[in-house]
Amino acid sequence: MDSTIVYAFLLTLFAGLATGIGSMIAFFAKRTNTAFLSVSLGFSGGVMIYVSFVEIFPKALEELIGAHGEQAGTIYTVLAFFGGMLLIGLIDKFIPSPENPHEVKFVETMQNDPSTHEMASTATAQAPLNEASKKRLHKMGLFMALAITIHNFPEGLATFISALNDPAVGLAIAIAIALHNIPEGIAVSVPIYYATGSRKKALKYSFLSGLAEPAGAIVGFLILMPFLSDTVFGLLFAAVGGIMVFISLDELLPAAREYGRAHHAVYGMVAGMMVMAASLVLLM
Repeated sequence: MDSTIVYAFLLTLFAGLATGIGSMIAFFAKRTNTAFLSVSLGFSGGVMIYVSFVEIFPKALEELIGAHGEQAGTIYTVLAFFGGMLLIGLIDKFIPSPENPHEVKFVETMQNDPSTHEMASTATAQAPLNEASKKRLHKMGLFMALAITIHNFPEGLATFISALNDPAVGLAIAIAIALHNIPEGIAVSVPIYYATGSRKKALKYSFLSGLAEPAGAIVGFLILMPFLSDTVFGLLFAAVGGIMVFISLDELLPAAREYGRAHHAVYGMVAGMMVMAASLVLLM
């Protein structure tokens, strides 16, 4: 297998497994480190917005203009870009908010959630779970796993496709996605911990949920690689740009502000743009 493909897979695996960091924060911190999360989410948004408009969209445009001419190529690029936004927007719309891993999660508020304490009182007292509790736990786990998989699948594909085209850009996107996966780790691990009383199980579920990222890359590789022409690559790249801009504007930056550090979020966003710009200049 080509080394670039292996590298792209490893980047998606790294980004996905970052959910484990969120689970560790949830277990070993009594309160959410809002400054860290605000800066990191803002940084992720800055990286993804900058690279989408400065690197990804122009490259998609170049590929599609080369294949179909200036007018048709431009139209295809714009349609694919907004098609990516539509795709991720529909995914968010059809996943209920309580199971949506991109909804803001605080360690302390989730620890004080009455529904988690209700189940935890059964599990942590070392009493066997009754059938109703088992069903509730099973349903909660399925919903959260499904939500994580659906959300992370296009992100994994985005990282993979970007890394295939430009390994350096792929690395920057992988780091940005890894940072924004930290709150997802909190969203997965805290409810499971309070439902089962097991840190080990919560950590395991958190790490496993992140595997949706490389799963997206694998499916993308198996399905799309045989058909990867200039047109397909250009359309995919433009859609990836749309997906990342939507995630940044709809989820990362609002979430960063909701963590209570508005200025930190902006500083992080600007820093992300600067770092991305500097890396692209140095690689020219």
